[in-house]
Amino acid sequence: MSAKVLYGFHAVGVRLKTAPDSVIEVHVDAARRDARMRQFVQRVRDAGIGVVDSDDAQLTRLVGNPRHQGVAARVKPLPQVHSLDDLLDAVQGPPLVLALDGVTDPHNLGACLRVADGAGVHAVIAPKDHAVGLNATVAKVASGAAETVPYLMVTNLARSLTELKERSIRVVGLADDAALTLYEADLSGPLALVLGAEGPGMRQLTRKTCDLLVRIPMKGAVESLNVSVAAGVCLYEAVRQRG
Repeated sequence: MSAKVLYGFHAVGVRLKTAPDSVIEVHVDAARRDARMRQFVQRVRDAGIGVVDSDDAQLTRLVGNPRHQGVAARVKPLPQVHSLDDLLDAVQGPPLVLALDGVTDPHNLGACLRVADGAGVHAVIAPKDHAVGLNATVAKVASGAAETVPYLMVTNLARSLTELKERSIRVVGLADDAALTLYEADLSGPLALVLGAEGPGMRQLTRKTCDLLVRIPMKGAVESLNVSVAAGVCLYEAVRQRG
């Protein structure tokens, strides 16, 4: 498997914490000598990993954009979970799944993964044909959560949701026109929350597959929330109800 690049303090730091053996080398901006960088470099060296002094231009070329914070790492890809069934079989307690239908912006996906990690989500699923894959931008925005939350791209999202229902996992979709609010719904127990992209929302077949539709009550002039913000609101209400 070919190496990939992670960048930013959080994304590289989580990989150092969770899978240091997979880190090949870490590139840092030699012009940065602040305390955060000094502590980070020491942490890398303590892990026995080589540090490569670079400059801003070299890091930008390596990463593909200038938002690297002076830190990038070449890493070996981690083994991926290929089966949702295998993943759910290993879950202890009621599963919590986040399904994203049509989220194509890497910044939105990264933010969704970050909130999913915080809420203890066991898996995030998305369709192969209507979603962004994991890339360096996703990993940067996710602040390490791209390394800790399984992200599975499935051939047919509606079919995968139906398979979750066969496992007695309730499938609850977020829709602006739902009669029930998020706070009126029972989100305890095995749960899959489904969110669509901003604007179009869930596709019709995905919507029809849901057991229940709920909405986030909006009190102001804005009609909807960013998908990652909506994911945070929904997931943490589920966390609250699950105790």
